[in-house]
Amino acid sequence: MDYEPVIGLETHVQLKTKSKMWCGCANEFGAPPNTNVCPVCLGLPGALPVANEEALRLTVLTGLLLHCEITPYAKFDRKNYFYPDMPKNYQITQYDKPSTRAGYLEFEFDGGIRRVHINRAHLEEDVGKSFHFDRSSGVDFNRAGVPLLEIVTEPDIASSEMACSYLNALKEVLIYGGISDADMEKGMVRCDVNVSIRLKGTTELGRKIEIKNMNSFSGVRHALEYEIPRQIEVLSKGGKLVQETRRWDDGGGITETMRSKEMAHDYRYFPEPDLMPFVPTAQWLAEVAARVVELPMAKKQRFIREYQLPASDAQTFVWDVPLGNYFEAIAKKSQNPKAIANWVINNLRAKLTETQTTLAELKFKPEKILELIALVESKKISTSIAQTVFAEMFATGDAPAQIVEKKGLAQVSDTGSIEIFCDEVIAANQKSADDFRAGKAAALNFLKGQVMKLSKGKANPNVVGEILEKKLRLS
Repeated sequence: MDYEPVIGLETHVQLKTKSKMWCGCANEFGAPPNTNVCPVCLGLPGALPVANEEALRLTVLTGLLLHCEITPYAKFDRKNYFYPDMPKNYQITQYDKPSTRAGYLEFEFDGGIRRVHINRAHLEEDVGKSFHFDRSSGVDFNRAGVPLLEIVTEPDIASSEMACSYLNALKEVLIYGGISDADMEKGMVRCDVNVSIRLKGTTELGRKIEIKNMNSFSGVRHALEYEIPRQIEVLSKGGKLVQETRRWDDGGGITETMRSKEMAHDYRYFPEPDLMPFVPTAQWLAEVAARVVELPMAKKQRFIREYQLPASDAQTFVWDVPLGNYFEAIAKKSQNPKAIANWVINNLRAKLTETQTTLAELKFKPEKILELIALVESKKISTSIAQTVFAEMFATGDAPAQIVEKKGLAQVSDTGSIEIFCDEVIAANQKSADDFRAGKAAALNFLKGQVMKLSKGKANPNVVGEILEKKLRLS
């Protein structure tokens, strides 16, 4: 029998706020243990929460970016469970009335565009972090109360590769939208996987098994690559799968049983009595909507469509937002955006990396790249000379035409001068001249290179080729 996996993801994203969800403690990474804490995030008796409005804004903004319905009435609930890193013994979250629901994310996968539906994106708080030593354990509550957004998909994902593509696309959206820095090394994005298998051609879902403890997208892939065959093997041998939570052992490369899967009633959800429901006004929603940005995939497709860029160049500008903005500011004024892209990606980016310079520190204005390209297209300088001019522009900020004039770099197109160069090169390279006459076309390129070298790159390469070929065929 042929089985297929059915996968859903729950992604927990740390929101980009200055303070925690319910108090004024700093939301920062790397502080000494238990220094960013107060009675509210430690759950001390009598302490009352106050909602962080920026976290509410970022939640709704995420919903808009993910094409979600923004609910007119949302409330917070208590999810009751006991765990050492949970100071209040309950987590404040959104249960039956989340801020957003019913959206989707589109992304590139397997040569096409795929859509994964979003069940909900709801706001909650993070817990502390446990540390285990040889003979004792400790808890750092700095992270307790940090605003988290839990983004829950429908079971639309069909493979481990598709899961990773979705997660990478989601991460791009979160960074683009200013929702989160999404730094996985700092625990800003964490993911749980729900996976089941079913017979191909059927629609009924199998037993859902949740996998935890994956701290990277590659961990998600590896966990699924282990868990899916494991479930298939159990059923193929006549066994039964039970709904449970398993942990991913990255070192061992296996999943292991943690506990039976809890149901909603196990958490005894009830409305948070210390927080009012959230009912956004039309003005408030309009202010959040004004922060919506163009999504990465849409931007890539627009760059390909409007500027006729190859997909690789468009993707480069999607990944590097400042560079993409720099390119577009110039390309809008140019009839040849592909040439702009070549110079920005292959020359400017390389120089920025080499000199550890930022775009803000450039000594020349973006329009100077247009001037440089115009000099090449009008054949006033050659492409190789343009490299020299660009290096001088980068170092001094001088205008391209000024550099060409000051250094005498104008391209030589005078046939009389070029003929002299060609005669000297043919005389000095008789073997290559004979090779060309014998039918070896590549020999002409060598001779052209020698002429360009002799002219210090200033000879017009097209004129050089024409004169060389004419002289060699006549001699």
